Amino acid sequence: MKLIVTGGAGFIGSAVVRLAVSRGHQVVNLDALTYAACLDNVASVADNPLYAFEQADIRDRMALDRVLAKHQPDAIMHLAAESHVDRSIDGPGAFIETNITGTYNLLDAARTFWDVQGRPEGFRFHHISTDEVYGSLGTEGQFTEETPYDPRSPYSASKASSDHLVRAWHETYGLPVVLTNCSNNYGPYHFPEKLVPVVILRALAGQPIPIYGQGINVRDWLYVEDHADALLTVLERGENGRSYNIGGENEATNIDLVRMICAILDAKRPGVAPYADLIEFVTDRPGHDMRYAIDPTRMQVELNWRPSVTLEQGLERTVQWYLDNEAWWRALQNRAGVGERLGAKV
Repeated sequence: MKLIVTGGAGFIGSAVVRLAVSRGHQVVNLDALTYAACLDNVASVADNPLYAFEQADIRDRMALDRVLAKHQPDAIMHLAAESHVDRSIDGPGAFIETNITGTYNLLDAARTFWDVQGRPEGFRFHHISTDEVYGSLGTEGQFTEETPYDPRSPYSASKASSDHLVRAWHETYGLPVVLTNCSNNYGPYHFPEKLVPVVILRALAGQPIPIYGQGINVRDWLYVEDHADALLTVLERGENGRSYNIGGENEATNIDLVRMICAILDAKRPGVAPYADLIEFVTDRPGHDMRYAIDPTRMQVELNWRPSVTLEQGLERTVQWYLDNEAWWRALQNRAGVGERLGAKV
């Protein structure tokens, strides 16, 4: 297939780009190159004849029309999004513009392109979203594809809105779509403002490791390369109009996750004291969801997909990658907001 991947210079998008190219797909990486994007993420495929790059913003409808007409894709994988909850608390406007208006622009451009092409049955618009649209769980239960939406942050509300737009374009206009909602990703090339890279890089610098509240919030952790594999599986074999929850089957509290990372670092690059001594509990984030957990039954039963990487394996690989790729993360340290506490003021 020929794929357009929006946000292909970001964390998850670049994993999709690298994997799709390795499997012989033609890939057009459409990215606006905002603060969290990095073309080094796709350097390994940059010279591959199957790969092309288009710098374009999904808020720019004319640019989308131009890229679609030029490349004539068989499918669109839509990953471009503002995604950091803390940033959404401080500046929700960017999340509304990109995640809602940008998704509308892409849907409308895709529908126009699909119509002009004669509505080919094989065309797909794959919208990639988050489990955060479902809200917060207590100590029991899991999110299914039928769980009512209950977003609690400007980020999750903007993603919920984009999900609804995608469903509406399918129901109203017949646009062939599939949707996925994933749990927390981690792994190589993770922008250094999210929890896992923050812990690794602060520990290496001997700086305090901040943990919100008491660290008892629970997340289901999904290794990013497993996620990329799941996304291509859904694109290729998912049922038109259907949604799929993608989980890592690896629940952990934030404090347990941080202690696991510290223990791996103790083994790989011992410091003068255990890295866990750097843990510091800080004021919690406003509206912090207590627990996310995904019921993966539909992916298992309908598409025969399960994650292949355990949390222990994935964290070991991730820590080693950051130790081996210092030049990559050092180049991002001066980008706006990196290393700062965001989302604390309301």
